[in-house]
Amino acid sequence: MKNTLIGSLYLILASSIWGGMYVVVKIVVAVIPPLELVWIRYLIALVALVIIGLVTRQNWRIKRRHLGIIIAIAIIGYVISIVTQETGTMLSTAQMGAIITSTTPAFMVLFASLILKERLTLKKAISVSLATIGVITIVGIDDIDMSSMLGGISLIIAALTWALMSVLIKRIPSDYSQIVITTYATLIAFVVLTPFVIPKLSQIDSNDLTNPTIWGGLIYLGVISTSIAFLLWNRGLQMLSASSGGVFFFFQPIVGTLLGWLILGETISITFWIGSILILLGVLLVIKDRQEEQKHSNLSLSQ
Repeated sequence: MKNTLIGSLYLILASSIWGGMYVVVKIVVAVIPPLELVWIRYLIALVALVIIGLVTRQNWRIKRRHLGIIIAIAIIGYVISIVTQETGTMLSTAQMGAIITSTTPAFMVLFASLILKERLTLKKAISVSLATIGVITIVGIDDIDMSSMLGGISLIIAALTWALMSVLIKRIPSDYSQIVITTYATLIAFVVLTPFVIPKLSQIDSNDLTNPTIWGGLIYLGVISTSIAFLLWNRGLQMLSASSGGVFFFFQPIVGTLLGWLILGETISITFWIGSILILLGVLLVIKDRQEEQKHSNLSLSQ
């Protein structure tokens, strides 16, 4: 029960951090193209992760048989998913981004069933459905600009690949430090992106990088939403089942909408509160289902 609550808290914090990321990406991507932005994000994140790893004296050794999974996590989640996510954010509306991103947990349930052979319970299906309806209620579907089709396709790819990566994380033994796994995955993604980014770096206006809003946004994206949020997400998924953990992804639109209200002065309607309640009900259902699974597991072991 303690692991379930701590894991849930990690996932809520990670999703909340990413909820505030969309506003930052929308501002920074106007100056730095998506591919270059991801590369700079990872450069900053690597510095932060290595410092954290050295201070906490991590064991950096990884067994050879686990390298393939880490490489897959890096390319599928850290390269393809993040690049398509930021491309989609640039090309589409915030509403389309929120709705398409909300399909990630459903894909996680599917991949968890196919890859990890996790049992799809009725409570898990209901929780994902409640949270999805909650997101649609919050963002609405009336004013979505469907003309930004390329952005929508990019966001669908981002949702699919992030779900697959989140399930693959469960294949990494839990005795490995998440700091080490996240650092190696970030390093691999950084190396993979470097040949594509280096020739284009000269096109970025260096004067734009001196703007406090831009470099502040880069620090947030690199340190907070990449190194810290990735650590929290990966650790949280290790403590819960992959299919259950995906529901916490729905905290992104809640936090994003709240920040828009607090910082940008956007209005919040009654539909926001209705949608938020539905999302919270879905999350509570997952926590209860997970606690029951652990209880049955403990009873089986004691017998």
